[in-house]
Amino acid sequence: MARHYDVIVIGGGHNGLVNAAYLAKAGKKVLALERRHVLGGAAVTEEIIPGFLFSECSYVVSLLRPEIIRELDLPRHGLEILPLDGTFTPMANGNHLWRMNDHARTQREIRRHSRVDAEAYDEFSKMMTPMCRFVKPLLSMIPPDPTTLKPGDLKQLHFLMQRFRSLSSEERYTLVQLMTMSAADFLDQWFETDVLKATMSASGIIGTFLGIRSPGTAYVLLHHYMGEIDGAFRSWGFSRGGTGAISTAIADAAREAGVEIRTQAGVAKILVKNGRARGVALQSGEEVFANVVSSSVDPHLTFEKFLDPSELPGDFLESVRRYKFRGSSGKVNLALDGLPDFKCLPGPGAHLRGAISISPSIEYMERAYDDAKYGNFSRKPYIDIVIPSLTDPSVAPPGKHVMSCFVQYAPYKLAKGTWDEQREAFGDAVINAIAEHAPNIKKVITGRQILTPLDLEREFGLTQGNIFQGELSLEQLFFLRPVPGWAYYRTPIDNLYMCGSATHPGGGIMGAPGRIASQVILKDWKKSSRSRGSKN
Repeated sequence: MARHYDVIVIGGGHNGLVNAAYLAKAGKKVLALERRHVLGGAAVTEEIIPGFLFSECSYVVSLLRPEIIRELDLPRHGLEILPLDGTFTPMANGNHLWRMNDHARTQREIRRHSRVDAEAYDEFSKMMTPMCRFVKPLLSMIPPDPTTLKPGDLKQLHFLMQRFRSLSSEERYTLVQLMTMSAADFLDQWFETDVLKATMSASGIIGTFLGIRSPGTAYVLLHHYMGEIDGAFRSWGFSRGGTGAISTAIADAAREAGVEIRTQAGVAKILVKNGRARGVALQSGEEVFANVVSSSVDPHLTFEKFLDPSELPGDFLESVRRYKFRGSSGKVNLALDGLPDFKCLPGPGAHLRGAISISPSIEYMERAYDDAKYGNFSRKPYIDIVIPSLTDPSVAPPGKHVMSCFVQYAPYKLAKGTWDEQREAFGDAVINAIAEHAPNIKKVITGRQILTPLDLEREFGLTQGNIFQGELSLEQLFFLRPVPGWAYYRTPIDNLYMCGSATHPGGGIMGAPGRIASQVILKDWKKSSRSRGSKN
């Protein structure tokens, strides 16, 4: 006989595992299914080159919700976050910008470039803190839909309006700007130093097919600015053992709560009967049944691959087809037998322990986007580099290092050729861009892994290679994510829910979609049980 569960969770990424853990803690019998041989989705650590452990996709942690760390007791399950010490930006003229976690030292560093900007940086930091505090509750709540008159939505909207009214007039103005402006234009109002604006605006384009002067990127900047570790905003860190250690800790907490986890168990179809989800059929042909199915994979896979079009309303399906993925980034992971030596700040040092940003100017960043607009990968790309082995020696052999390079732009749809044909050229362009600042880099590389948007789609199930399961653009945020009218983690099919990054509040190693979706499922379950009880 086929086994029966209360809930089947599709996808063993961090959101799926969070969702499963909370449901099991509430007493439900839960099965989590992962297509790959390893858990974690994009938050995964693998030994691609012997002795070197790579955080293949996601590589730093900041947005993981503190309540999830606390409620699932993740430190007891092995989670350890190591602070990432600032951002170092080499410049073409031999100078550099090094923003550290120490605010006073960062101010002194900025003062080398501009006394005006050093003072403005202090004011900017003070202004962004209430912006983060205003948005922070949104990361833990079901997004209210202002187009409806439902009491629950009106109550939440009233709550947000009261919070908005509590802001000063200057803070309200800034919040509206953040929701509507481009990252570069927003920063232009605060700073004059080109390299400072270029590096800060880079946070506004991560995971989006937009340039730093595209409207809407200021919110993405805020989205990443909201990252916190131990209550401190704008804090980033490494997970000891790579980002896969985060997924492993969540999986351990889920198993302790009673979740059954199966790997190499790819889903082929969601089983539906009379408009209600009944379970899943696996690629092996096995069928597994449950009262509820919760999908942590993206809308394309959930609604267009796992379901028959006849099982969904036509207008809903059309909205899903219009949902924008537009993958724009790739990843190059390097095994090194030495450290990069930057011309502007030679030798080893603390500047290599944080993020290294190849973003020397606004023009450089915008030209990188110009390449992508016309279907080409950036010949001189924006690169966000980290060397986690300097902070966590366990990820590389003694004396060796791991270098992780997040790269934009790498458009999913190329104007000429295929990604399989362009993969090595893309990797070469990335290494050449680094070599302009650290000429020794080619000599110390002993192995490399190049992940294009097509690889992210094929290997990790990220449609079009979008790391956030869909762009974080304004028309795909809050009550509009993933589809207008369906931002409540529910779907047109009864007992089928969404719990991945394609739902509010979006992407990053956050866990919030999985947690909030579990609350919705449990609330509906309780309501359904009461309804059945009244009928009896």
